[in-house]
Amino acid sequence: MSHLNHLPIDFNKRIKERSLFKVIAGLNNFDQSSVARIARAARHGGADLLDVACDPDVVRLALEVSGLPICVSAVEPHLFEMALDAGASMVEIGNFDSFYPQGRFFEGDEVLELTRLTRRLLPKVPLSVTVPHILSLDKQAQLAVDLVDSGADFIQTEGGTSSRPLSPGSLGMIEKAAPTLAATHSIVETFNKNGCCVPVLSASGLSAVTVPMAIATGAHGVGVGSAINRLNDELAMVAAVHSLREAIDSAKCLISCSF
Repeated sequence: MSHLNHLPIDFNKRIKERSLFKVIAGLNNFDQSSVARIARAARHGGADLLDVACDPDVVRLALEVSGLPICVSAVEPHLFEMALDAGASMVEIGNFDSFYPQGRFFEGDEVLELTRLTRRLLPKVPLSVTVPHILSLDKQAQLAVDLVDSGADFIQTEGGTSSRPLSPGSLGMIEKAAPTLAATHSIVETFNKNGCCVPVLSASGLSAVTVPMAIATGAHGVGVGSAINRLNDELAMVAAVHSLREAIDSAKCLISCSF
């Protein structure tokens, strides 16, 4: 976690407590009014990290409005440096969900090469990498190990876009999160067997119902996007972030009390 130690003390404390909460504005969300609403909701609702598009203007706006550490997501490593100069604290290769409807898919070898290139360009910057959910669970887990060997400080899951929930209410939310939860469990289990201490962030398709499940599978935190940014009302966004924060903290307390 040497690179992550460059981040605020509270950020690393959240990782150790397995309660980190990242709000995801969207890799392709360059709408500044939308980003501002999400940033305010993240700040007032109790998020720890805000993930935005890799654009200097978006980064400056998100930092000013939220006051939170900013992570920028992209699949073009050469874009990261300008975002870092604008105030971003960490970079992420991913999220890939927004590319799938366009027919663009990322295989393991490509993600590995992007990771190696990013680490060469930015040897000291905290680096998160998303593991593509199009791979089988065993291949996702092995790729996660390879990504850590290639310089990743943080591994993020995905999977919500691949699920097709059939049920309403809470059951439907669990069905929606199932691929993400399965990926989180597989990666964490493999890391434990290999003695790997790199944090895993469970993301994609999660809700207040399912974030405690993600923490229970071993995730060090969660990333949530659409459950927040699809809302049109800013007060509803704040309420959604606050509800997710409470769910994460409740899960942390239950895990702590069970030992």
